Amino acid sequence: MHYRNGREAKNGDKIVRLEGGKVVSYGVLHSATPGNDYCNGNIAVVQPPNDYACMCDCLHVDDVAAVLAEQGLDKRPAGK
Repeated sequence: MHYRNGREAKNGDKIVRLEGGKVVSYGVLHSATPGNDYCNGNIAVVQPPNDYACMCDCLHVDDVAAVLAEQGLDKRPAGK
């Protein structure tokens, strides 16, 4: 199982689900079984209850943080 960016997916990962270039769900991947990158597993979201997880529509939360850091968006602007 792999996320959109090629990173290996594992149950217990914190992930975000993207739709139309926007984050639509965030939580912990569970119930995913190896060998399938499409609609495989669930996201235990903070709110609302479970959401589905297509690995090709998901990124690991650490990879999202890295993209934010590359763009300088990982830190709050001065004076805010």
